[in-house]
Amino acid sequence: MSTHQHVRKGEELQEVNVKKFLQKKGLIHAVESELLVEQFTHGYSNLTYFLKIEDKEYVLRKPPIGATKRGHDMGREYKVQKALQTQFSKVPKMYGYTEDASLLGAPFYIMEKVDGIILSYAEAKKRNISPANYQLIANSWLDTFVALHQVDYKAAGLSDLGRPEGYVERQVTNWGKQYLKAATEKVPAAESVLKWMQSNQPTSYEHCLIHNDYKYDNVVFKDNSWQQVTAVLDWEMATLGDPLMDLGTSLGYWTVATDHAFIQQGIPSPTIFEGNPMRSELAQMYAVKSGKNVDNLVFYYVFGLFKIAVIAQQIYYRYKKGLTTDPRFAQLNKASELCCNLALQSIQTNKIDELICK
Repeated sequence: MSTHQHVRKGEELQEVNVKKFLQKKGLIHAVESELLVEQFTHGYSNLTYFLKIEDKEYVLRKPPIGATKRGHDMGREYKVQKALQTQFSKVPKMYGYTEDASLLGAPFYIMEKVDGIILSYAEAKKRNISPANYQLIANSWLDTFVALHQVDYKAAGLSDLGRPEGYVERQVTNWGKQYLKAATEKVPAAESVLKWMQSNQPTSYEHCLIHNDYKYDNVVFKDNSWQQVTAVLDWEMATLGDPLMDLGTSLGYWTVATDHAFIQQGIPSPTIFEGNPMRSELAQMYAVKSGKNVDNLVFYYVFGLFKIAVIAQQIYYRYKKGLTTDPRFAQLNKASELCCNLALQSIQTNKIDELICK
């Protein structure tokens, strides 16, 4: 399966510097070797490149142009995955990281290219997967999610990754600030949702290692038996916090066939296809597999939608400023507004399913 293509204009790499770094890390023999560089097509955040040189394949990750370090911290992402290799087998091998921005204009790292299937919406549509297989996919994906939340982060040396106490309050406050900073137009639903979250957030909760962006296209399935996830990708937002905040983000991305067409278009996901559970069913499956209480589900779903809204708005803000030319970003302000409207409807109806797009 190929999910990479020619590098987008303006996002090219300085290939000589890439080869020098690869040689320095002992990953290639000669700087003179021919290097093939392609860009992965899925993903909206960090820039991810496929490298092929001397019959070896690697992946390079770097922040998008014009991004702040917050949320695009390559050192943090590298550290988490490298540390987890002793406690959680489903992470790519890490080969090297540098903060030397003179090489590629920003810090970056090199990691293993994991073979398998990344189930983006486009990939899922192309494969015409059966409902029975989607049941397998959902369960394999969820089993890995639960296992991730059970990782002994102290044994992995990640006790300093975050501050669990006060995590929910900080998240609500910080994502609210980030939204306001990236806002390009007034969205009344966003203001209402933020006020509601500030007044209705839980004050008592568990904590563990959380991924913060766990969805179908951030895992690699070994093959089309769908019974094994070989790697979890995109650890840029991983921290220590409430596992139900992690679940809420996943539910935010979990569009289903009964959602309005505008929702399905705004948050495209393979979860819309028959065989995938509804959001409330997925939450109950998580509760059974993890033993955690999910009674306060509306808050976590609303937070997940708001966080997705902020991420979309931040990317759109960079697009509007001319810092990226990716045409996929041109309507992300509408996707952001959509998430805020959905979150408000969830609050008003006290449901996470059967929401009507207005």
